[in-house]
Amino acid sequence: MSIINDAKINKNNNAINEAAEYDGVDKRIIIDGLLDGTIVIPKNNNRKFKARAIGKGLTTKVNINLGVSEDNIDLNEELKKLEVAINFGADSFMDLSTAGNLDKIRKELLAHSGIMIGTVPIYSVIADLIEHDKSLNDMTTDMLFEEIEKQAEQGVDFMTVHCGITLKSLSFLDENPRLVGIVSRGGSMLARWMRVNKKENPLYEHFDRLLAICRKHEVTLSLGDGLRPGGQADATDQAQIAELMVLGELVQKCRAENVQVMVEGPGHVPWKDIKMNVELQKSLCKDAPFYVLGPLTTDIAAGYDHITGAIGATAAAVYGADFLCCVTPSEHLCLPNVDDIKQGTIAFKIAAHSADISKGIKSAIQRDYQVSKARAMLDWNEMYKHLLDPELAKSRKQETSSGKNECSMCGKHCAIKVTQQI
Repeated sequence: MSIINDAKINKNNNAINEAAEYDGVDKRIIIDGLLDGTIVIPKNNNRKFKARAIGKGLTTKVNINLGVSEDNIDLNEELKKLEVAINFGADSFMDLSTAGNLDKIRKELLAHSGIMIGTVPIYSVIADLIEHDKSLNDMTTDMLFEEIEKQAEQGVDFMTVHCGITLKSLSFLDENPRLVGIVSRGGSMLARWMRVNKKENPLYEHFDRLLAICRKHEVTLSLGDGLRPGGQADATDQAQIAELMVLGELVQKCRAENVQVMVEGPGHVPWKDIKMNVELQKSLCKDAPFYVLGPLTTDIAAGYDHITGAIGATAAAVYGADFLCCVTPSEHLCLPNVDDIKQGTIAFKIAAHSADISKGIKSAIQRDYQVSKARAMLDWNEMYKHLLDPELAKSRKQETSSGKNECSMCGKHCAIKVTQQI
């Protein structure tokens, strides 16, 4: 039995119970969301960890991207990144490795993870072709689906599949050329394969085959935004919308087959268009959980894109996005190091939490209340308990205040102490 099937017959299910407990909500909220498709619980039936749900009425979840590249194949460093991401509150991670022994890397990350894991299976197919001195053009439909099934058997909880890139949606790029073009790695691979082989996207053409694998292993589909904008000039263009319309169609097919599904979103989007983008996705995709990369609100901040991304992510989550994909300071520049992962995770946890306060999530509001209460009492130890990075706060306080109760910015002129005296 699957999570969806258990929800339909109101059968006790550990994943549903765990997800409800994590968010502090009645499990009926989770069940109702699963049944109408507004909530998903990505948990492969081959894995054991405490489940978390993504979707309407729940805390905004945060994903971190990990993975090696041909220029830096260091599994130990990726495991350190995973540890840091989990320590600072990541709800999931995606293994986006494109080089090395990908099966070994994936299995090690799975073994060390107590959170959800996602992948982009086409990366492994391409890496294997390159290893055998072949090109992307040599990929077959069977190669792609065999890799998807293998990763499902290994325990991957959700997979990004770029099913919305079709010959028709690509035609909009021909008619309306972009400044930056296709910036999705998986999306660009599929687009090239389709152009060279003059064939339809196998993930779209054989979508029923994909659904059968996901249903068998309880894999949640994350319908990728292969035509997302990679620059402000390309935001909300015809190609992006054409792909989103296809994804809306596929959401309905997933639900009809009891396969959990969420939808990925842009990209680089001006602040003024974020609300419209979220509302458009929710409308076309029938309120499926929305998984956004950023969005980044400007293109000028290379080296600081964790800030740019967090600005857009806060707005997106306030307007209805459910799942935030972290952008690190190294975005657009290089493979992230351990500190990049820390900075990105914290930035996006701040974004998620800020949005949750605005959305009226009780646990988020209560956490801020506890911090404010401790500050009003100058109770530093109590305040540290509720902070995202208590060690940083503690060290900064101790290095400058010389043991005084007030901080060194105001010193004896501390407004809180003056207020207490009043």
